[in-house]
Amino acid sequence: MKPSKDISRLIEIMAALRDKQSGCPWDIEQDFKSIAPYTIEEAYEVADAISRGDKDDLRDELGDLLLQVVYHAQMAEEAGDFAFGDVVEAITKKMIRRHPHVFGDETARGAGMAKGMWDRIKAEERAEKRAARLARGLDPEDHGKGFLDSVPVNLPALTRALKLQEKAAKVGFDWGEAAPILDKIEEEIAEMREAMAKGDTASIKDEFGDVLFALVNLGRHLKLDSEAALTGTNDKFRRRFHAVEQAVVESGGTLESATLDEMEALWQQAKAGE
Repeated sequence: MKPSKDISRLIEIMAALRDKQSGCPWDIEQDFKSIAPYTIEEAYEVADAISRGDKDDLRDELGDLLLQVVYHAQMAEEAGDFAFGDVVEAITKKMIRRHPHVFGDETARGAGMAKGMWDRIKAEERAEKRAARLARGLDPEDHGKGFLDSVPVNLPALTRALKLQEKAAKVGFDWGEAAPILDKIEEEIAEMREAMAKGDTASIKDEFGDVLFALVNLGRHLKLDSEAALTGTNDKFRRRFHAVEQAVVESGGTLESATLDEMEALWQQAKAGE
């Protein structure tokens, strides 16, 4: 089998890997749950390639992410649920519907993206989903789910906190401005200090989570992305620590032998150098 720029070749390869008689034993034994972590990992590797500006890596990582979509679609086809073509049809239908100002008739294109159009389109999609559930003999309202249950559980914790807060804000459950959230953060920190004083491990964990959640809320009101902000701080920490490491090595020492005071002095030098 030869490589190809045609998506059908990738689908053929995935089907061959999953073939019960002649496929790859590892690929055959996988299911949706076992593959899901790889799907998430590949999405992060795409983001990493973008942040590094490495276009060759980006091409390869996008291919790895595309493979994940094909993998899930292949397993779904084997189960008789849907195939890759159905995935493509679903997303093209969604994009066309959500952009009438681009793909609609002349009147729709001339109107542009009118105020409230996005919410109206989303409401139509929810109505279609309810009709589809009813056709399958399911509760059309899916009463087992709450208002916030549409926010994916497997999102990174900071991102999920943001999505939960954004959705709750749509029904008015929100702070009016950023300033009072600082008071809330101080309140949560005080509660964490109290838990630490008691040595209550469970409470410490709980209060620590409350502090993080409140910080995400503050970032949201300040129009800051918590994931992006923390990513920047992570990179800054790595960069400065690398400078400390280089300075220690250049002086003939090692990180293991350097004292905390020595490393702190070098850290301040690296910070000042920036």
